[in-house]
Amino acid sequence: MKVFEKNNNIFKLLSEAVSEGIIVVNKDQIIVATNGSANDMFGYGTDELLGKSLNILIPQKYHKEHKGHFKTFVDHSESRKMGIGRELFGVRKNGDIFPVEAGLNPFTIYQNDYVMALVMDITIRKKAEQELKHWATIFDESLNEIFIFDAESLKFIDVNRGAQKNIGYSLEELKELTPVDIKPGYTEPKFLGLIEPLLQKIEEKLQFETVHQRKDGTTYPVEVHLQLSTLGDQAVFVAIIVDITERKHYTEKLEKTVKKRTQQLSEALAKEKDLNELKTKFLSLVSHEFKTPLSGILTSTTLIGKYTKTEQQEKRDKHLATIKNKVKYLDNILNDFLSVERLESGKVNYKFTTFPLSKVINEVIYDANMLLKDGQRIKYPQNIDDYIIDFDEKILELVLTNLIRNAIKYSGENTTIDLQAVFENNLLTFHIIDQGIGIPEKEQEFIFKRYFRAENALLDQGTGIGLNIVKTHLENLGGNIIFTSKENQGSTFTVQIPIAK
Repeated sequence: MKVFEKNNNIFKLLSEAVSEGIIVVNKDQIIVATNGSANDMFGYGTDELLGKSLNILIPQKYHKEHKGHFKTFVDHSESRKMGIGRELFGVRKNGDIFPVEAGLNPFTIYQNDYVMALVMDITIRKKAEQELKHWATIFDESLNEIFIFDAESLKFIDVNRGAQKNIGYSLEELKELTPVDIKPGYTEPKFLGLIEPLLQKIEEKLQFETVHQRKDGTTYPVEVHLQLSTLGDQAVFVAIIVDITERKHYTEKLEKTVKKRTQQLSEALAKEKDLNELKTKFLSLVSHEFKTPLSGILTSTTLIGKYTKTEQQEKRDKHLATIKNKVKYLDNILNDFLSVERLESGKVNYKFTTFPLSKVINEVIYDANMLLKDGQRIKYPQNIDDYIIDFDEKILELVLTNLIRNAIKYSGENTTIDLQAVFENNLLTFHIIDQGIGIPEKEQEFIFKRYFRAENALLDQGTGIGLNIVKTHLENLGGNIIFTSKENQGSTFTVQIPIAK
């Protein structure tokens, strides 16, 4: 150390002009000289490190390892960079550990061996390297595709792993390609026209949707975010690509759903409109159908009170019969409304029994005879006395009663209502044929709709419910009803029901 002090002034003169830290140690790793940069770097005062072991500047956990490295270096006595392939760290007086880079130079003075270390604090560089490594990791591991290509040649310079995986090309293969090669919808002139606003600095960024083609020929929709940048002195484009396959599928599904919901809403609105129309028709119907018989009842009740004499009994009986018929008519209307309510709520309970067909037909025709106009008659079906059927007796009676009464109502005087019954293939088929006013062709498709009444039947009493009820009951029981009709010539209603003979 004393030998080195002889030249200390020269050392200080030369070393203080150097910005890097200089530390000189002897073969025992004792510090014999430092410059101001080294003192400042490690947080020590002038000459404070002299005579101290070099270990004072090395973190504790590296002491053992450093001893072996130093011995090897001294034995080989050659200038070289310290810690090649390893990261080096120093420790300041306050205990802070920081990364360093050191170059070692051995020399001999007056037959004494020394090592001079040129030390640099590389904290800022390490931080920059870490940030660069961090961004490189983000670039490479991004789930989005990232392409960097030259602004002049358009050839790809770098492409992250996500893009390589999705597009199917290796980086080496992509470096021979341009964006035009993976965009089947673009030619080079078209693509150059697209990026021109970026080159002219008119736009800072472009965003557009296109299609990319993989190496295997398959395509997928993408959203492109493109901007101009620099890589050193080179102008480059950075393209961030978002695979929007799922978005497209979702959008298509959403559009179909919206279309479906719109259709459902339209249908619901149409049904609501129909319902409102039905309500209006219903109220009009109720007021009309109830007002007429109630007026008749009121009139007959008033007149009965005036016929007090014994010889006026015939007139009293006539008005009593009128009241009875009007009440029965009102009762039938109410029963129709109740039938509709039960059918809609699903509260109808069908009861199958075995009974003679002639029993039901006799009852229906007997009641219908009370309603016949002058000269009208009902033609009885032939050869039915021996038929026993298994069905809901009340429903069969309701169906036949409704159809025969309609035939009577809408047929004129001196006409025939023909009731036919045919058994075939476990089906009982009825034909109710009249010579009435018929149904206009343009209105035939609506005849089974609730509350509907043809224009040529509006002057006759009726609710427009009967045929709807008949059709619903028959369909519930596996049967059906159809008709043919010509205006002013008559109608034929055909009913089929499954039965057991």
